[in-house]
Amino acid sequence: MSKIPVISEHIEITPDGSKPRIAGHRIRVQDIVIWHERMGLSPDEIVYHYPSITLADVYAALAYYHDHQDEIRQEIAEGEAFVREVQAQTPSILQEKLKNRNDTKNSIPPR
Repeated sequence: MSKIPVISEHIEITPDGSKPRIAGHRIRVQDIVIWHERMGLSPDEIVYHYPSITLADVYAALAYYHDHQDEIRQEIAEGEAFVREVQAQTPSILQEKLKNRNDTKNSIPPR
């Protein structure tokens, strides 16, 4: 009796060191995890928003996550740390404009 590698039909990891993702797509396993666990989307809702993937793809990604929780959580944490670092180094143009606008309003003496 041979085994059929079901998850490998849905999840791929390329030799270049990229993160596990839905086969044939750019959607990473960690994206599915974030949408499901943090944003509260059901697998059906994820497929609704990303109709190019299947329900089987979503469940395979979640199964892969449950088999590799520490690895996926570490990838998510590293991504969040990178975003915080970039945000700290790159000022928001909108926030800068609002600050300048408020400074201008506060520097004009009332009549």
